[in-house]
Amino acid sequence: MLRALHDEHADALFAHSLRLVNGDRQRAEDLVQETLLRAWRHPEALDPARGSVRAWLFTTARNLAIDAWRRRSTRVGEVITDDLPEPPQLSDEADRAVEAWMVAEALARLSPTHREVLVECFYQGRSVAEAASRLGVPPGTVKSRTHYALRSLRLVLAEMGVTQ
Repeated sequence: MLRALHDEHADALFAHSLRLVNGDRQRAEDLVQETLLRAWRHPEALDPARGSVRAWLFTTARNLAIDAWRRRSTRVGEVITDDLPEPPQLSDEADRAVEAWMVAEALARLSPTHREVLVECFYQGRSVAEAASRLGVPPGTVKSRTHYALRSLRLVLAEMGVTQ
């Protein structure tokens, strides 16, 4: 299982880790290794029913990078000046990719009617009247479905471990 996980995700995970550590290849390799070790220790986290494996790996690597930065910044022996460096600026692109995977995974778990009303109103930017026309339902139904779809989406995201 770990070999398959490595073969499928290691390159993307390394590229993500490299951005997290500002191009330091050694630290990026350490991040990948520690992330895969966590995956091996917690195989339940890799259950496809819980969400995207790649999103879990990227999130774990990000958290490990932040934890490592915090550890280094609190050690007196490693502080050279009184001014501590800023935390690593995580790539907006990488964060958006992880968020997109998480949202896509959450949307896939919704009922088709809830998913389609959210796609029409939020992703396509249609008004309630336009969405109602496209979906062939009354505007009140679009409003109701949107309300319940957002509640369901919040629950699914909470189940996936995404906090608000």
